[in-house]
Amino acid sequence: MNIHEKYINRCIELAKNGLGFTYPNPLVGSVIVLKDKIIGEGWHQKAGEPHAEVNAIYSVKDKSLLKEATIYVNLEPCSHYGKTPPCANLIVENGIKKVVIGSIDPHSKVSEKGVLHLQNNGCDVIVGVLENECLNLNKRFFTYHNKKRPFIILKWAETEDGFIDKLRDSTSESSPNWISNTYSQQLVHKMRAIEQSVLVGTNTALNDNPKLNTRNWFGLNPVRIVLDKTLKIPSHYNLYDGSLKTIVLTEKAPDKNTNDNTCFEQIDFNENLPKQICEVLYEHEIQSVIIEGGAQTLQTFIDDNLWDEVYVFVGNTKFENGLKAPELKKAPNEVKRISTDTLHSYVNQV
Repeated sequence: MNIHEKYINRCIELAKNGLGFTYPNPLVGSVIVLKDKIIGEGWHQKAGEPHAEVNAIYSVKDKSLLKEATIYVNLEPCSHYGKTPPCANLIVENGIKKVVIGSIDPHSKVSEKGVLHLQNNGCDVIVGVLENECLNLNKRFFTYHNKKRPFIILKWAETEDGFIDKLRDSTSESSPNWISNTYSQQLVHKMRAIEQSVLVGTNTALNDNPKLNTRNWFGLNPVRIVLDKTLKIPSHYNLYDGSLKTIVLTEKAPDKNTNDNTCFEQIDFNENLPKQICEVLYEHEIQSVIIEGGAQTLQTFIDDNLWDEVYVFVGNTKFENGLKAPELKKAPNEVKRISTDTLHSYVNQV
């Protein structure tokens, strides 16, 4: 690992501190180095607050050192005025002449404009250091801007004999039939804290009455998305409690909202459902979504090959009969144990 890779790697480490907190902004870390010694560093902590480069520059106690220093950042510095001033301008104003960047920002307001501004003001700019690692760090941000859809994660738990739920009838209690153990359940809540939204179908909402929050992990709650074609979900269910932002995808919106935190979006359930879901979430500036159920919804995304990652928790139990789990006909990239559960993870190499 050369010196530039060493410090871009540090930028990536810093940027990860913002996981789950920076939406709709990307994850960015920045390091300022003089004679192979870090004299300042920072990361973007929350949308609307200072960017990584700003925090790094402000952390340097002796600003006179900046003229001889190199600033490292995993993503191209912005060059436009948004909620905060342009970072490229601040770099120039502080006399920093050497800039090393991991990857170009795909956002149309930034892409290559930050690099051009730096170069036009006499900066020596290097781009593309650990680029693949930087792209993976911001996979949600890049998917959203390049593919015009959220980063899609499919997640479910299934029994050893391949069932996702027991058979239900009208007298069944509205609560989950737990398959995974408490450690796996906590990991799912960690995932919810990292990703921007979580989606379930009508049957999952009716059968489990889920809250879809992060009560078992520290972090922000995700935006809740629910498919409810004919508005069958009762208004007293958890998804309508108004505690979190909730988007209901339906065929016909009600006359009025149940609360200020719930909005209804009309889609055509006879047309391509995954595509329409992605379009709605894109319009709401949602960069990532966990599809948590049910089996039919998950299988629809699989059949359309519209997914980026899949996590399957196989519990140490059998149902013998019930609702079959989705079918994903490929080998997992990784298999690991979580106490009595086995977690299979997949990455779509599209």
